[in-house]
Amino acid sequence: MTVRVRIAPSPTGNLHIGTARTALFNWLFARHHGGEFILRMEDTDRERSRPEFAENIISGLKWLGLDWDIGPIWQTQRLHRYQEVIAQLLAQGFAYRSYETEEELEAMRAAQEAQKLAPRYNNQHRHLTSEQEAAFQAQGRKPVIRFKIDDEREIVWHDLIRGEMRWRGADLGGDMVIARADGQPLYNFAVVVDDVDMQITHVIRGEDHLANTAKQILIYEALGAPMPAFAHTPLILNSEGRKLSKRDGVTSISEFRQMGYVAPALVNYMALLGWSPPEGKELLTLPEMVPLFSLERVNKAGSKFDWDKLNWINSHYLHQMSPAQLVAELVPFWQEAGYAVEPERDQPWLEQVAALIGPSLVTLKDGVALARFYMTEQVSYDDEATAQLQQPQSQEILRQFLATSDPQRVEEAQALVQTVMQTCGVKKVQVMKTLRAALMGTLQGPDLLQSWLILARRGFVQPRLQAALSLTQA
Repeated sequence: MTVRVRIAPSPTGNLHIGTARTALFNWLFARHHGGEFILRMEDTDRERSRPEFAENIISGLKWLGLDWDIGPIWQTQRLHRYQEVIAQLLAQGFAYRSYETEEELEAMRAAQEAQKLAPRYNNQHRHLTSEQEAAFQAQGRKPVIRFKIDDEREIVWHDLIRGEMRWRGADLGGDMVIARADGQPLYNFAVVVDDVDMQITHVIRGEDHLANTAKQILIYEALGAPMPAFAHTPLILNSEGRKLSKRDGVTSISEFRQMGYVAPALVNYMALLGWSPPEGKELLTLPEMVPLFSLERVNKAGSKFDWDKLNWINSHYLHQMSPAQLVAELVPFWQEAGYAVEPERDQPWLEQVAALIGPSLVTLKDGVALARFYMTEQVSYDDEATAQLQQPQSQEILRQFLATSDPQRVEEAQALVQTVMQTCGVKKVQVMKTLRAALMGTLQGPDLLQSWLILARRGFVQPRLQAALSLTQA
């Protein structure tokens, strides 16, 4: 048997981290077993589905490295298939037409609420006669299609993560709607038809689908179709132990990307939200996860989202990158910040910047502030830098540096510092503090000599020294 799994997002919003984590587990399971991973778009909600959301989902999965073998398959291109199966279920007596108006259904719900009963459909149109149906049709009523659920039935299955699961038919809310009055199929029906037709062997999804699984098993049985294995993963929780939602702030993959998290780090972190790698190893790339992944090591309990851990993992991946790799990742953030950088033209000195600030990065967005010294011709001076530049000896130190050529190598820079020390008769600390204040506008920051060389490469040294000298003369 070839393992076949799928991710089936609805393009009614951007790719959520919960959906992405589910996609990751499915992808890892398929790759571990040499199987196939299918991407299916459940786009039958015409009012809320948007092309831009579909593109966001597709681009997000690609960015994460979760490639698919088949798809994307669009449910809206399979409507004729759903109609065929509905006709089959009606003919076999598993489904029926239900003609209630929305007002009648609302009255039913209100009466149940008044009696403190759980909302459910009372199955009142399950046994309509042909005459009754004709009367409703004469009134212009358009029926929904409902699937019969036996309240006395107990649905039992073995979940690959949670073990034996039991669900009472009486707890499923009565006969369920499987198609709207306009013929549009609903989720619990369409997903079964899709999974049967696509020969899905394992359905791996969040635990919030447990009740849906009980309903879907009944549809599998009615169709006489092979039953896939089910595995329900734990939810991703916020700091308060509730399901992570938009109210908690950042939840979509594109938002994490905009914040400066890199794909390998986010994938690594998502895997740890519910899965425990062997031997407790926490830093793993996608290829490293494939041979280790198993559903047996997926937890039942929900996983709290931990920003500190994500930041730690992200910094690890950033610190492993070469300067060239970092530049490729940082350029979009620098350009968005308005820095005039062109990799084709500026690659050598950009790599110097990346090498210098790389060890301090937690996210790529940090690179905007850390690189600002190197991106503009002039700098502003903080109070400490201003005080240093106004020291009596600073004016002569700056004149000496202005009278020399900019260094191109560290050795040249070191020699220049020594020369200025001797000429001005001051200690090295005074020279270095004055130079740092002039070039960077602050007395704290990255390595001064390396920064000096980068600024020299940009042609920014002389303008900054001159601006600092003007400040001392003001």
